[in-house]
Order: sequence, then C-alpha cells, then structure tokens
Amino acid sequence: METVTLKPGAVTLKPGAVTLDALRTIWAGARFKLSEEGWAALDAAAEAVSRIVGSGRTVYGVNTGFGLLAQTRIPDDRLEELQRNLILSHSCGLGEALEPNVVRLIVALKVIGLARGHSGVRQLVVERLLALLEADALPVIPAQGSVGASGDLAPLAHLSAALLGEGKITLRDEVLPASEALQRLGLEPLVLGPKEGLALINGTQVSTALALDALFTGERVLASAVVAGALSVEAFKGTDAAFDPRIHEVRGQPGQIAVAAALRSLLEGPSEIKRSHEDCGKVQDPYSFRCQPQVVGAALDLLRHAARTLEIEANGVTDNPLIFPGEDEALSGGNFHAQPVAFAADMIAMALCEVGSISERRTAVLVDPKMSGLPPFLVKDSGVNSGFMIAQVTAAALVSENKTLAFPSSVDSIPTSANQEDHVSMATAGARKAGRIARNAAGVIGVELLAAVQGLDFHAPVKTSAKLQPVVDAIRAEVPHYASDRYLADELAWAQSAVLEGQFAIVDLDKGAA
Repeated sequence: METVTLKPGAVTLKPGAVTLDALRTIWAGARFKLSEEGWAALDAAAEAVSRIVGSGRTVYGVNTGFGLLAQTRIPDDRLEELQRNLILSHSCGLGEALEPNVVRLIVALKVIGLARGHSGVRQLVVERLLALLEADALPVIPAQGSVGASGDLAPLAHLSAALLGEGKITLRDEVLPASEALQRLGLEPLVLGPKEGLALINGTQVSTALALDALFTGERVLASAVVAGALSVEAFKGTDAAFDPRIHEVRGQPGQIAVAAALRSLLEGPSEIKRSHEDCGKVQDPYSFRCQPQVVGAALDLLRHAARTLEIEANGVTDNPLIFPGEDEALSGGNFHAQPVAFAADMIAMALCEVGSISERRTAVLVDPKMSGLPPFLVKDSGVNSGFMIAQVTAAALVSENKTLAFPSSVDSIPTSANQEDHVSMATAGARKAGRIARNAAGVIGVELLAAVQGLDFHAPVKTSAKLQPVVDAIRAEVPHYASDRYLADELAWAQSAVLEGQFAIVDLDKGAA
C-alpha cells in the first residue's frame, strides 16, 4: 500500500464551497479542518433529530428498519443497537484495501457532506473522523462491495466500523485491529446516536473519491501526453503547421484550442531540430502526430466536464433521509444514487483510454524505420539488438487492456435488497476502472517519452526546443541512451511513475502554455 506523507498546514473545508484545488491538495497529502460554519450546521441538524425522536414520530432511518424493513418501527430503547447493527451488518466488503490518498478523500468528502447540516449527526462523529486522520490512522476499506446506490454502503460501513472499534485501522503503516488502534490513540469506541449510522454509510463519497483519484491522476497523464507528443514530433522531424491557431479557432472546441496552444508553446524556442528540416517539403504527418489537438483536446474537454460534476458532488448531501432543521422535517429521497458520478467516471475512462491509444500509435511510428527514418526499433545494430520492439508491444498491450476496461459501467445495473433497490449506478466499479485506465495510460506515455528521447539522440548534435530540452535532460539523468539491448523493465517502471507523479506535466492547459 502506498504511503501518503501528511503535509504541514491545513485546508479549511467550507461545506458547499470546497474547490477541486482544495481536494487536489488533500489527495496529495494536505491536512484539513472544518470551517466554523460547518460545526454550527452540524449542531442544528443534530438538535432537529433529537426533537424528532422526542416527538414520537416515526421517521425512516431514525427509528425504523432499513430498505425493505423500513416499515418496522424500532422502540427508542433500541435505537443505539439499531445504528450499531446497521454498521456491522453492512461491513461486507471484499478485495484489496483502498489506497491512503483515496481514504483521505473519502473522509474529507464525508465530513463535507455531514457538515452541510442535513444529516443529523453530532459534532462528536466528525471530531472522531478528523482525529483519526490527524493521527495518520486510516480505516482499512475493501475496494469491492458497492453498486453505487443506496450510496457506497459496504465501503462506508468499513469506514464507520473503525470508529466503533470494529474492523481494522492502518496506524502509521501498521495494520491493527481497530479496537487496538483506538486504544493506542486514547480514543473510546464511538457510541452512535439516532440516524448517525445511516448518515455515515449512506452517500456517494467512496465512488466520488475514487473518481477524483482517477481525475487527478488523469490530469497528470494528459499533460504528460502533450509533452510526450511534442517530443515525438521533434524525434519524427514532423511539422508543427497542424498546430496553427487559425485551424483550431475556426472549429472552436476549447480543449482542442488549448492543446494546440500548448504544443506550439513547447515547440517554440526555437528548436534546432525544427530548423534542420524546415525545407524538407513535408506537408502532412500521420494522424497520431497531426491530430493531437483534436484527440487529446477532446479528452481534455471530457475531463473538464467530469471535474465540474465531481466538484458539485463533493459538496453535495447524498445520504437519506435528509434533515431540514428549520422545519424539523425528515425527507426521504434518492441523493445516494451515484449516477452523476458513474457518468463522470466513464467519461474519465474513455478520455484517458484515447490519450493512451494515440500515444502508442506515435511510438509505433517512431520504431518503424519506413515511417520515421530512424534506426529500426530505435537502436543501432538492429537484428542483434531488438531495441524498443517489445516496449512498443507493452504499450500496445496496455492500450488494448484499456479498451476492454473502458466499456461504460454506467449502463449496467443489477437489483439488490429484495428488489427495493432495483436500479443502481455501478459508479464505484466505474471509478475504480477509470483509475486503472489512468495508471495504464501513464505506462503508455512513459514508453513514448523514452522512445521519443531515444529518437532525439539520433539527431545529435542538434537539440530540441528550450522548453523540451529540460525534459530530455531529466529523462537522460535516469535512463541512459539505449546503445544495445539491456534490461528495460525498471526504466519503463520509472517512466510510468514519473508520469503518475506529474514530473513531466509541465503544460498549463488552462493557459495553453508550458
């Protein structure tokens, strides 16, 4: 499991107004705290639940059973037992544990949703969630078990069980029984009040956190792909005429315009390589070079659309029923249905699938001497040496795997809970797939980066542009020129990690500049 290093300082979460930038910093390891407005909203909703219980009214989730058992009235002296049993019975997840940065996002999103003041939990519940994070104590949450409605029940139950001293907690990289971890931290197991268990396990926070993880990773992948594409244009001695702003302005697609501007910015400088073939007479390059703005720009537009959806969802209240303190009213609805997240996750998946696909095609051109004019498979003495032959095959394998993963989860549904929950979003599975696609695409981009820099070596002593040369130098500091066959897997893994860490995401696609 990856370790996230907590950064000093704290992001203040103002529920309803939390930005993607704030969530991005939390994903990267920033601490966070709740605004004063959030604490006040918690109190108002909790007091409303107390008044509702005291009135003797029957309210779903407060003093009734759940799902198909919603008509069963629970006596007041068993409400604590009801909420505890809900958490324990729903802790049914399977699979590998979610990564620490995803768990941190889940907790942040749950705090935001609860502190909007429509869930009815006491301040104590949120205080305990924040206390765990402050101590670097992360509940162990299995990745599988949610269908994306009625919320992310199973994974959120595992999050909640840790507060009760059940399940497991990772405390500073040591996996412990939750009861032992709480004891070490000096925390008593939480005793839940009316509705608190339901508020904790209802909601789209797991699917949203996973989708945000895919989005934030995908942003780095896409930006790195633009850099890799520019390097490949140089290695191929391609033309930048296709990036002329007039071409893209007359179409008007914003992502396309931004990517074309970024490519122009990367290639200006001037490039010695560009000057070396200005009179070659080449008019058009293969689509994978020429149509980068159209393809990667369209992917950028999809990521931006998904980002807007996820920012709204991150600030939303998605449990059930919802408490409206002004009227002491509890309304049952369906905000837990994660269809918006499912669509966003599928958009991220499709976008990054295509970013990887067009990258692999550029690598294929570079290793083909008939297309590129470079040595076969980018190595001298080919025949004895296979060069980048199988690196390109690896990229092709990842692209093909991504095609399979990109089938949309949002069009799937399966009835659950004795057909009471008869249509579900599958957002959690879709978001997990999107994350896998992003990481696979990072591997594809990593292969292209190494192949492009290898191709540039054959144009020495002339150099690439002033903005691309530092990228070449950074790669060559870790990966030497491929003079003859050697063990390449570790270098490919380094390149993939560098893409995932954003080392080569040097373009600002909002400004279209490097």
